Amino acid sequence: MPRTPMPPQIPNGSFLVEDADRLGLSPKRLSRNGIFTPSRGIRLPLHSTGTVADNVRAYSRLDPACVLTHSTSARICCICLPGWLDQDWRIHIARPADGSKPRRRNVVGHQLSFKPGEVVMFDGVRLTSPARTWLDLASLLSIDELVAAGDSVVVEHGEDFPMPRQPLATIGDLKRIVGQHPGMRGVRKARLALDLIRVGADSAPETMMRLALLHAGLPEPVLNVVLRNRLGHPVVWPDAAYPDQRIALQYDGAHHGDFDQYRRDIKRQSLTESLGWRELRVQSSDLEGDRPFIVEKVKAALRGPYAAAIEERTGS
Repeated sequence: MPRTPMPPQIPNGSFLVEDADRLGLSPKRLSRNGIFTPSRGIRLPLHSTGTVADNVRAYSRLDPACVLTHSTSARICCICLPGWLDQDWRIHIARPADGSKPRRRNVVGHQLSFKPGEVVMFDGVRLTSPARTWLDLASLLSIDELVAAGDSVVVEHGEDFPMPRQPLATIGDLKRIVGQHPGMRGVRKARLALDLIRVGADSAPETMMRLALLHAGLPEPVLNVVLRNRLGHPVVWPDAAYPDQRIALQYDGAHHGDFDQYRRDIKRQSLTESLGWRELRVQSSDLEGDRPFIVEKVKAALRGPYAAAIEERTGS
């Protein structure tokens, strides 16, 4: 039998049961197949096509003192999370430190103190600012994971890039918020991560590629480098680069296995080489293990006039 269509007034995202009368939804309609009860008093259409904010909005309406935090806020703001945490879809909610900790199914409750500007409205929900979200994540993530999250907060690209980007917050913003919470859980880890955050990485693998080279004692590659043709027009945008040695690093993610993307990658590599640069293509397997192969790839590329300095820095 064909599926009975959802009532047209069903919100595209989570909603409170107390909204049922206003929406013209009877108790029978609220209990029909296809409407999920993630927590008491909340309903969510199973086939919702809403944003992350749409799907958690009802949680932020439970109590005017409630604030979405940690990984929940990070998802809404598009802050990079490691895979293990991105798979945990419990909702993180905080109340002020002088209130009670939220307790309900599928919720991780917190009691937190917020300074002015650390709680914002974003996509129609109350949540912690990107800088405060990053600091809260310090209690959950490793230093390298926290650096990747920080890179995704501060990433910025200028008008020379195909898709210019504005940062969610600046490195200065992150430094200020760390300074404002000297005794907060995870703040020591945040201070260490701050020294490694850079502007220009678009993904966690790009950050991990850079960190692997740094941890191995190799020179740090530069981000936000633009390669130009003879007319001065921007034509190639490496994920990272060694401009003095004219070496471009390009991370090929899973989507690079697509045939059309593969053709674009080959064209990009040819263009890079026509400009007098060498392109090193990096796969996910190159970043795995205690001694990732990316280290050997880059070390080999940098050998030559720089060999003595590299051997001295890496001890090999």
